[in-house]
Amino acid sequence: MKQLETKKITGRIVVKTGLHIGAGNEKVEIGGMDNPIIRNPLTQEPYIPGSSIKGKLRSLMEWKLEKLNTSASYKEFNGCKCGMPDCQICRVFGSANNGKNADDESAKRGPTRVIVRDAVLTKDWKDAFADRKPIVEEKNENALNRITAHATPRPIERVVPGVEFDFEIDYRVIDTGDGGETDKKYFNEVVLESLKLLKNDFLGGGGSRGNGQIEFIDLKDESGNEIKL
Repeated sequence: MKQLETKKITGRIVVKTGLHIGAGNEKVEIGGMDNPIIRNPLTQEPYIPGSSIKGKLRSLMEWKLEKLNTSASYKEFNGCKCGMPDCQICRVFGSANNGKNADDESAKRGPTRVIVRDAVLTKDWKDAFADRKPIVEEKNENALNRITAHATPRPIERVVPGVEFDFEIDYRVIDTGDGGETDKKYFNEVVLESLKLLKNDFLGGGGSRGNGQIEFIDLKDESGNEIKL
């Protein structure tokens, strides 16, 4: 097994509708925000964790490839964990549970192919944030009791439309006995296809309520060639 090359995708993510990637909040102070976004603890700049992007890409491809375990109960409803060497999901995105004969199958499959970097603010938007321009908003929503019609305010924090983040994916092409042809095939069929699906879906929380529409722009490969989705 040998790594032959690393394919790369770089570009930018443009927020089209308010983006909420939750940070969680163990306690809420009076007048505080109960649904804050995740931020860099040193600079307080918002960012998009690579894990959030990767998890969404994986989930969308699991739906498309019918890799979800829909026969399980709701609490056990999860994605593919077969760990098989030629599984598009496990080979590209990795598998925490390698299934039966885990050691043998994991060894045949090799390491996770796709690496999704954290998406940080572009330089222009870093400067805007430093100049205290409003790139984050507080959006008030209401949880409505269908019986009493009583509304309970639910403020959430969102990155405003127009903000841009730098985006990068690295993809390892590994020779597992086929000259890397399977990995090259899955780069097109899985990685690029999952990015297309995300364009038409949403990222983060509250997507059914209008949050999280994004756009990929200026996508290029490791040679500087344009990538069209």
